[in-house]
Amino acid sequence: MSELTTVARPYAKAAFDYAVEAKAVDTWLEMLVFAAEVSQNETISNYLSGGMSTEQVKDLFINVCGEQLNDKGQNFIKVMAENGRLLVLPQVVSQFSELKAEFEKEITVDVASAVELSAEQVTTLSAALEKRLARKVKLNCTVDTTVVSGLVIKAGDMVIDGSVRGKLNRLASTMQS
Repeated sequence: MSELTTVARPYAKAAFDYAVEAKAVDTWLEMLVFAAEVSQNETISNYLSGGMSTEQVKDLFINVCGEQLNDKGQNFIKVMAENGRLLVLPQVVSQFSELKAEFEKEITVDVASAVELSAEQVTTLSAALEKRLARKVKLNCTVDTTVVSGLVIKAGDMVIDGSVRGKLNRLASTMQS
């Protein structure tokens, strides 16, 4: 998987840089998502990994995508096809989305709690996280019955475990050291 990520990174960066310059980030994301869905179609995937020539693959892919790709999007797909990289389009979309979130100073935060949070609690939590992370926060709240009390918050690689279980685990490790 990391190999695909490495292959996809320069394509995602190039597409994102162009999209920012053209002030069309959302349009490019839509195009890339559609192209990634096409690349994951079983029939198309067989053609991409089969023995078709580069010209045939480019023409087939662009014809299938049709009006969903503008001229620049078609050129991007042609370059990827010439390099035999159309199968990494899902990873390109993933990295493009990460670049977009970073550019827009936005982060998705997963919040697990024992009970459903009220609208007031969600608003308060969102404001506190926006202040702490210095970004616009999009909360993804879930109910997790394994959380005894409190919250477990995950934002990127940061985890804030405010649950009773987490506090007890930290207490136990402190007492053992």
